[in-house]
Amino acid sequence: MPKRDFLSSDVKPAGESWVWVTSMGLGVGLTMIVFLLGMILWNGLEVFWPKPVVQLELRPGSTAGLNNAPVFGGEIVKSQIKAVQVRADADAGDEPPQREYQLFVGNKDIYGFGYKFIDHAEIAGESRPADVIVAERLEYGNAIFRPKELRLADGTVLPAAATAFDRTLAGLVRESNDRRAAIRRIERDEIGAINRQLEKIRLERRALENKGPLVSPADQRRLADFDAAVADLQARYEKLAAKARELRGLQSVNRIAYTTMDGAERTLPTGDLIDYYRPNQLTVLNKAGIFAHRFWKFLSDEPREANTEGGIFPAIFGTFVMTLLMSVAVTPFGVLAAIYLREYAKQGPFVRAVRIAVNNLAGVPSIVFGVFGLGFFVYVVGGTIDQLFYSLSLPTPTFGTGGVLWAALTLALMTVPVVIVATEESLSAVSRGTREGSLACGASKWQTIQRIVLPASLPGILTGLILAMARGAGEVAPLMLVGVVKLAPTLPLDSIYPFIHLERKFMHLGFHIYDLGFQSPDSEAAKPMVFATTFLLILLVVCLNLGAILIRNHLRKKYKTSTF
Repeated sequence: MPKRDFLSSDVKPAGESWVWVTSMGLGVGLTMIVFLLGMILWNGLEVFWPKPVVQLELRPGSTAGLNNAPVFGGEIVKSQIKAVQVRADADAGDEPPQREYQLFVGNKDIYGFGYKFIDHAEIAGESRPADVIVAERLEYGNAIFRPKELRLADGTVLPAAATAFDRTLAGLVRESNDRRAAIRRIERDEIGAINRQLEKIRLERRALENKGPLVSPADQRRLADFDAAVADLQARYEKLAAKARELRGLQSVNRIAYTTMDGAERTLPTGDLIDYYRPNQLTVLNKAGIFAHRFWKFLSDEPREANTEGGIFPAIFGTFVMTLLMSVAVTPFGVLAAIYLREYAKQGPFVRAVRIAVNNLAGVPSIVFGVFGLGFFVYVVGGTIDQLFYSLSLPTPTFGTGGVLWAALTLALMTVPVVIVATEESLSAVSRGTREGSLACGASKWQTIQRIVLPASLPGILTGLILAMARGAGEVAPLMLVGVVKLAPTLPLDSIYPFIHLERKFMHLGFHIYDLGFQSPDSEAAKPMVFATTFLLILLVVCLNLGAILIRNHLRKKYKTSTF
């Protein structure tokens, strides 16, 4: 029987056809990932690009307008074929498909909604007025209108056609923003400091009263000092509150009269405006500038209007701090456990059972860890801390409620199996000869682990940490039980002593997405924010992972041995 030459071109090795199947699977997976990221990127960044405002003239007899007006307008959000018409076409087959527009009409305080659909067949004409303004407001979302005049506090009336109209309106908006910042500084910083001092005096007085009857002259003097301090703080509080009321009153002295796109006349205090622009007069360069400005405000401002307006800085900061604390907590525990299991523990049924348990923990649903964190960290550990160190504040809990510390520890407990498994695999990859060479030179076992094995294993350990960070940063379910909130008034880190407040609740990008997508009262207004926040969450996870990967590559080059 002649020998077969498997190296010849006419003979295909067994299984070669499956190479195409595996490569096709890889291609499909990469395509899905690119499509998903592209969709999130496009829909997330599109929110910040200013769109033109159209004024639509309706056909006679049309009832599609607002308040039965013959015209109305807004920003065209999307154009689509009517779903009802698609079903009709399936039967008729002759009629052309009807299209409809979805418009962002703004002025939610007037109409009660922000978005409206209109059939293309109802439209008789379309124009883009050059004088239309899109104004960002503190409440009720954006306003879309055509300005009529400015009514100033001194009685001056400045028509919209005047040359100084835009300059004057821009100056009034800047003054309003400055006053708003001053009000915020007074109420949050100065009045907040007074409230903290009052709370401190209250706790000190309560501690004194708990000692027994206050009959000694020293106790009476301390009570008098407390009363004097409280009176002084109350006086300072009244002055600051009066100043804040005065500034808030100045926010409504200047007003702008305008006409909505359907012709209704209204007035609006300029103090309610945050920013404005004329969308139909913008060049591409102007639009790029507004895009950058709005994106920066989205990153740096706090949320408003049930999280559908404003920025998400507290959520970004809370996610970063929580992930950082989780990484600090999970790394030492995971690495030490792996070192013991691999280097010191006697291999046998018990150690094998521990490894099986660790691997099974990696598959436990995250909500189970949330329940454990609530029961153990919050109620047991936090409640004990309150009893020992914050008993004067009870029944108001300090650590006995959800906070960023308990959230980080819960996620650390959830991700520690990943770190243990990755660290064990990395430790086992260090060659036996390297270990024996170190021991032969007189080093102890711990010195060998510390100076030879661990440095060589650091890239693998960091790989486990990267996986843990990626999973922990995107988790939501356990955080809902141990500290995340819809809106956090203060950050876990600030300039107030002791500067790091691990007991505080926090905002998280993942929970922010859930809240916008499923709990928002205005789903249409929340939809763009969902994509924008999702884009930022992915970007934050990528940045954290990229930083860890760069550190891993640096350590891999530094401690490169024959093992790698």
